[in-house]
Amino acid sequence: MRGMILAAGRGDRMGALTNVTPKPLLRAGKHYLIEYSIAALIKAGIREIVINISYGREQIKAALGNGERYGVIIYYSEEEERLETGGGILQALPLLGQAPFIVISSDIISSYDLQKLPKEPQALAHLVLVKNPPFHPQGDFSLEGRRIYSSSSPTFTFANIGVYRPELFVGCKLGRFPLGPLLHQAIARQQITGEYFAGQWHNIGTPEQLYEFNECYSEKL
Repeated sequence: MRGMILAAGRGDRMGALTNVTPKPLLRAGKHYLIEYSIAALIKAGIREIVINISYGREQIKAALGNGERYGVIIYYSEEEERLETGGGILQALPLLGQAPFIVISSDIISSYDLQKLPKEPQALAHLVLVKNPPFHPQGDFSLEGRRIYSSSSPTFTFANIGVYRPELFVGCKLGRFPLGPLLHQAIARQQITGEYFAGQWHNIGTPEQLYEFNECYSEKL
């Protein structure tokens, strides 16, 4: 199984912090933000990691290299124009192979153990959900048992952690598109499973969230 880290975004909500430095290379505690995702994949036994990059891509490649110092192999999927999550994963499929693969965002710091993700999901994808945070009170999905549903009153937020089968992207065309509509289409066919995670989960999307993490949590993870 291979893993993918989503790292192509500019991080506009970070304001001046990302004018020069790409968001994945912002310091969270003693580490680059993206290094928490790398460490989580390594802990799960993943040794081949695909990272999609666009804004600041040369800086990211220079900082992370080929992965040797982390004990992994890093492959880069370079995007001339940011392809959003769906398009980014689709372009990276040749690097991810034919088996199911893990995808995690580079701005997520969590104590969730990626080893718990199913290596052979029964459905097209298996997603981790968390309690709706203050910055996303509307939520994304509902969960009954292990089955994810779309509803008018979503009770949980997608943690941006999941495992996917390449078949989810059959029929998609290369180019820019979000992942959300593709997931909702599969949910309507009852082809997406999920689980709720109640542990530590931080989405570092703003300077305030980065500051809070550095002040309160960086020594705990």
